Amino acid sequence: MSAQPVPFSLRGTGRVRRRKWLNRGMEGVATFASALAVGALVWLVVSVLRRGVPALNFDLVTKNQALFYEGGGGIANAIVGSAVLVAFATLFAFPVGVLSAIYVHEFARPSVRRVVGTTLDVLTGIPSIVIGIFIFSILIAGGKQFGLAGSCALAIIELPLIARAATEVLALVPSSLREASLALGVSRWRTVVSVVFPSALSGILTGTMLAVARAAGETAPLLVTSSIVANTTSLDPTQALNSLPLTIFNYSESPDPNQHAQAWAAAFLLLCFVLLTNVVARVALARSRRKLEGAPARRRSRTIHQLFTRR
Repeated sequence: MSAQPVPFSLRGTGRVRRRKWLNRGMEGVATFASALAVGALVWLVVSVLRRGVPALNFDLVTKNQALFYEGGGGIANAIVGSAVLVAFATLFAFPVGVLSAIYVHEFARPSVRRVVGTTLDVLTGIPSIVIGIFIFSILIAGGKQFGLAGSCALAIIELPLIARAATEVLALVPSSLREASLALGVSRWRTVVSVVFPSALSGILTGTMLAVARAAGETAPLLVTSSIVANTTSLDPTQALNSLPLTIFNYSESPDPNQHAQAWAAAFLLLCFVLLTNVVARVALARSRRKLEGAPARRRSRTIHQLFTRR
C-alpha cells in the first residue's frame, strides 16, 4: 500500500504572513531611525547656518578679531591658528600611527597585536580634557602656553584613529601581493615598504583625513595648552595660537551680540570643514577598498615583477 502524497501549496500560511508583516515593521522602524539621524544632522546644520548668516562675510575670514565691543572684525587668526595646530599634530601623529599599524599587522605576534590593539582602543576613549591636562603637566606647568603643546595634545587624539585606519587598510591588501614579492626573493621589510605600503597609501591618507577632522573640532585640550593668545595672526608654534573651537567657546560667553553671531558663523565654517572632510574621506576610502579588492591577480604579479626585477 503506497503512502499518500502530502499536499503542497505555495500559498502563505498565517505564520508566513506574520513573519512578512514583522519583517516590514522592522524595516519601517530601521528606516525611521535612519531618517531621524539624518534629520538631526540637517536640523543642526540649518540651525547653525541661520544664526551665523548675519556674520558670514568676506571680512570674517580676512580680518583679525576686533577688540571688545569694537564691532566688526573677523576670525582670520583663529583659522590660521587652527591650521597650524592641526598641521603639526598630524605631522607628529601620522608617522607614529602608520609605523605602529605596519608593525602590528605585518611583524608583531598575535599576543602583541592584541595588546597594542587594546591599547589603541583605550587611548581612543580617553577624554580629551584628560589628554590636555596631561600635556599641561609635562610641558607647560610652571611656564607659558604655546602652540606645539596644543599640537601634541591633538596628536594624541589623532594617533589611535590613524593607527586603526591604517591597520584596517593594510588588512585589505591581498596576501598574493606579499607572497609574490617574497617568492621573488625580496626581503620582508622591502616588501612592506615597496609593495604593501604604496598599495594601502590612499586608504591610510583617507583615515588620516578623518583623524584631522576629529582633531580640528577639539576644544578641551586647547583650553589648557594654547588659550592665552594675542589678537594677531601668527604662524609661530612656539607661541600660543588661537583656534576656531577656542574662538567659538570664548565668543559664546561674550556679552557682545556681534561676537555671538561670529561664534555661530565660526561654528558653521568648522562644521562645513568636518562634514566635507568626512564625505571626501568616505568616498576615497570606498574607492580604495574597491581598488584593493578588485585588482586582477595577474596585474598585481606583473607590477611586483616590474618593481623587483631591476634590483
